[in-house]
Amino acid sequence: MEIIKKMNIPASVFYDQVMDSVLFDIRKHTGKSLTRKQLNNFEYVKQFSKNSRARIKVEKLVENTSYHFRTSTTKNDFLVQYDIKPLDEKSCEIRYNEKMESYGFLQKMNDAVLGTILMFFKKRQFTKMLKMMEESY
Repeated sequence: MEIIKKMNIPASVFYDQVMDSVLFDIRKHTGKSLTRKQLNNFEYVKQFSKNSRARIKVEKLVENTSYHFRTSTTKNDFLVQYDIKPLDEKSCEIRYNEKMESYGFLQKMNDAVLGTILMFFKKRQFTKMLKMMEESY
């Protein structure tokens, strides 16, 4: 899934909002208070429910330009990429890309069927989140 959207906020503001969210999530799930400089290649385990958890690894971090991370479970591997391109001092273009690799034939079939249905809702939800980020500026 790829979404490209022009945002009416500076690239630095968008990046700050994403980083604040990332640092909060890490603190919530690990108890560690990290700085942005400590994030590159940082890995942690996130517990979603009693029987569901994932390993999250920050794979690429470039100030005001990109944030890429990988979420790995026993069933799937998700690669999420935020690439930010400043357009001028007050706006930027966000390129969001998400790729999923499923393990095992049945999981691949399940994800193919559900993925098609859920993709519409994920795109809508993501676009709504971007709008809220823009409005909070």
